[in-house]
Amino acid sequence: TLTHLLESIEVAATGKTVTIREVLDEIGDRSIVPVILVFSALLVTPISGIPGVPTFSAIILTLLCAQAFSGRRRLWVPKFILRRSIPAPRLQSGLQFLARPCAFIDRHSHPRLRILTRGIMRRVTLLVMICIAVSWPPSEFLPMVTTVGALVMTLLAFGLFTRDGLFVLLGYTVLSGLVFGIFKLVTAVV
Repeated sequence: TLTHLLESIEVAATGKTVTIREVLDEIGDRSIVPVILVFSALLVTPISGIPGVPTFSAIILTLLCAQAFSGRRRLWVPKFILRRSIPAPRLQSGLQFLARPCAFIDRHSHPRLRILTRGIMRRVTLLVMICIAVSWPPSEFLPMVTTVGALVMTLLAFGLFTRDGLFVLLGYTVLSGLVFGIFKLVTAVV
């Protein structure tokens, strides 16, 4: 469950800073989708407003989604990324921010609309997630774009993780709203 993943990360956030390696050690590296879920969920919090975090997160998430897309079962992350850290108090506040919504989602999820979480649809969803992450560096300074994009990635990853196609469908719905909003913003400026 999401709550279990958050509790695992909280164990890592005990010092002054927390490295990516420490978070992965707590989550485990056997499945890639839960790791994608954790990183995207953390970006739904105010952490995404820290300059540079969306770009760095885009690199990590693109790497993770590409591995999942290629069918890789075991997670690989470069050592320079594993050494990166975030202040533990910021991570803890992000986890506290996510606790109630995650508990709500956990209570309301179960396997359904599985066609959206298997086979070609799984690969399409992972490809969409790569496209979302790649869009973050150029749009990092646009308000809420990274946060809403992270929400989309969280919904998609959670749907894949729990095999709940309803969350995948909800993720695509939010993505459609984001794309429409950006389109309206661009056409208003031009």
